[in-house]
Amino acid sequence: MLFTSILENMKDEIINKSQELIQIKSVETTAKPGMPFGEGVNEALEYTLKLCDELGFKTKNVDGYAGHADLGDGDEMIGILVHLDVVPEGDLKKWTYPPYSATIKNNRIYGRGTIDDKGPTIAAIYAMKALKDSGVLLKKKIRIIFGTDEESGWECMRYYLIKEKVPKIAFTPDANFPVIYGEKGIITLKLKQEFNISSLSNINIKYIKGGELSNIVPNYCEALLYIIDEPKNVYEKCLNIIKKENYSIDLYLDNNNLYLKSHGISAHAMAPQKGKNAISQLMQVLKLLNLEATQMSSFIDFYNIKINTQTNGKSLDCQMKDEHSGELTLNVGVINFDEKKVELILNIRYPITKKDTNVIDKINDNLTNSNIKMEIINNMPPLYMPKDSKLVQTLTNVYKKMTNDDTQPQTFGGGTYARALENAVAFGPVFPGQVNLAHQADEYIEIDDLMKNAQIMAQAIYELNLLD
Repeated sequence: MLFTSILENMKDEIINKSQELIQIKSVETTAKPGMPFGEGVNEALEYTLKLCDELGFKTKNVDGYAGHADLGDGDEMIGILVHLDVVPEGDLKKWTYPPYSATIKNNRIYGRGTIDDKGPTIAAIYAMKALKDSGVLLKKKIRIIFGTDEESGWECMRYYLIKEKVPKIAFTPDANFPVIYGEKGIITLKLKQEFNISSLSNINIKYIKGGELSNIVPNYCEALLYIIDEPKNVYEKCLNIIKKENYSIDLYLDNNNLYLKSHGISAHAMAPQKGKNAISQLMQVLKLLNLEATQMSSFIDFYNIKINTQTNGKSLDCQMKDEHSGELTLNVGVINFDEKKVELILNIRYPITKKDTNVIDKINDNLTNSNIKMEIINNMPPLYMPKDSKLVQTLTNVYKKMTNDDTQPQTFGGGTYARALENAVAFGPVFPGQVNLAHQADEYIEIDDLMKNAQIMAQAIYELNLLD
């Protein structure tokens, strides 16, 4: 049974509701009572639950951490897992249209969250609405679960799974079509060192700060150097380095203060090689300045020897790959460096057949003769779902039926809510051959793809409902 005609009649509404949700800036901010991830995220949750109420679904707000909308009353439950939070918009100058305007141009909706994950969220809601309006018999309850902390720490999902019933089978439209049967393991860790300054050097680092989240290649980093003698000479030396290496770094000299502003290219941390890391670029300039030997300069040396611009962990001795999911990736996402300490946050994604200890032990070995300490912030094991499982086979067949595309199930380096459940996979929204603009400037979704996602998801829910 196909639901295409029902959804086509809802097209204007789907577009409008997508725009309204995208226009809510749901970046995590300071928690408030009943709003564990801040006002913007809470506004997006309340908007979505109200929409689902109006469409005739049973809804629940789970203490501001998450929510859900139900269709049907079966004992067994099919889940669709989506998230309403978004990553920060980054440098506004790199956006053609304001990131929360949801501007429509050339049959595309532009804005933060259009593809990750607000467009797919609205598509999933209206896929469920199409089933409701069709009058099809549902043997199982259909539940869309709305997460609110997917981009940061998944606290929302941990809370939800303690409080609520878990779907027996589920998918999340937060990756690629046709089906993602494997997701790399993800380790987020902090490298930190404290400094004991006994005397001033000629070039003194007052601060280095850059990046916002570990899962984004940082597109901006800045530093302030205090120069005691001949600041103009240091300025000229920096300028020559930048020109020679063709770095995208702005310089500004104010008396003895030299400001460096490094500009990179953002990308998702699952593919850091597609971006340009503003932190690494700035650290290379500091290395080439040949700073006097201090605890600060030793950390900069460590960075440039063991991390540098590499995205595969080679110099940290944790480079690895497998035939299923390819090579390990490493992203330096955040740096906070001042006169007392430095904290560096890394996001590492390792192959699905490897173990976290293969990575952690190697990095620890490289810290042995230093004063740098390591703290594990988050550690998510890989996801693997056999290709011949009912879930993977059903979703693959639905995709083929709806698109006439024979592309086979894949693995990827992203991390989705699928790994929060025992029987779940990622399914869409990005089609084969398309560029995934999640976490980047000028993120957009094609309106035709938005509609196609709704059609595919409606059919997928229907066919999962038929499984024994």
